[in-house]
Amino acid sequence: MRGNNVTEQSRKADEREQEGLSVEQAEPERLLESYRNELLLHCYRLLGSLHDAEDTVQDTMLRAWRHFDSFTYRGPGSLRAWLYTIATNTSLDTLKKRSPRTLPTAASPAWNPQKPVAARSFETLWLEPFPDSWLIEAAENPEARYTQHESVSLAFLTALQLLPPRQRAILLLSDVLDWRAAEVAQLLEISVSAVNSALHRARVTLEKNYPREQREMVLLHRVDAATNALLTRYLHAWETDDVDGLVALLKEDAILSMPPVPSWYQGREAIRTVLRTAIFPSGVQDKWRLFPTHANGQPAFVVYRSDEATGLYSAFAVQVITLDGSGQITQVTAFLGPELATFFGFPLQLPQ
Repeated sequence: MRGNNVTEQSRKADEREQEGLSVEQAEPERLLESYRNELLLHCYRLLGSLHDAEDTVQDTMLRAWRHFDSFTYRGPGSLRAWLYTIATNTSLDTLKKRSPRTLPTAASPAWNPQKPVAARSFETLWLEPFPDSWLIEAAENPEARYTQHESVSLAFLTALQLLPPRQRAILLLSDVLDWRAAEVAQLLEISVSAVNSALHRARVTLEKNYPREQREMVLLHRVDAATNALLTRYLHAWETDDVDGLVALLKEDAILSMPPVPSWYQGREAIRTVLRTAIFPSGVQDKWRLFPTHANGQPAFVVYRSDEATGLYSAFAVQVITLDGSGQITQVTAFLGPELATFFGFPLQLPQ
């Protein structure tokens, strides 16, 4: 897992800049490394992928290290701005070659539970979950339109991916990081009027696809005793093969999706059907183990499935749980892929 000293590293880097020390006097690798996590978060928002974000930040660090001698100190924050410029433009280069990422709920209609579950689709690029442990421990900027946690929520990211790449970057820099229009214009090498025009269009699109009720659900989310009790019941239902108990925790119109499987299901009865036929088949017991974590500012579980061949439990998925204001589960997004467990600090296998 990422270290918990990100804030301290960034603070020391800022102090170094504020003291007016020449960057040539600092150790380049250590100075650049102090910005890795916040750049990773920025690139994840832009790209919607942990893997792509890590690759982009690594490329950013390499480029910055190679050209460090050419960097000119221009006051506090100038190094951060330089790194964000490299990271943003590297991300935009990646997005030129990639389709937008999405979730099954935004890609196709709800699936008939009487039909077989669709095969995994790797032609579509799917959003990936983001570990909350990677979020930067920093005070929220009251001037920003979106909070740090809201801007990594699945609802926000799904809508964000509908924006053209440059609009996406401008909205993130302006409304999440609270950069001034002139700063964004300098980063992207466009005019201030072009920034303001693109930002207006981006906000209009986002408001249409990220409705108020979704935003309120994200903002109202709190992990309290009642929520923890519900999540404990949810975990117990999975591990004891209790389909009815599991369905009882869902809101009437709840949604279950499983990217990269394109089929998704809405409503208790549809979910009950697919759980019984595909996930909890008769005659099989103790198939699942769940471990609590947090992803995208929401409760989550790392899921393991029993492997008869090895006698072990193997990492299978990361489930992200969406709750409404009343504490009911409105959505379960199960990101399938064993490698995701390692991003959350969990092993690929566990003993039975």
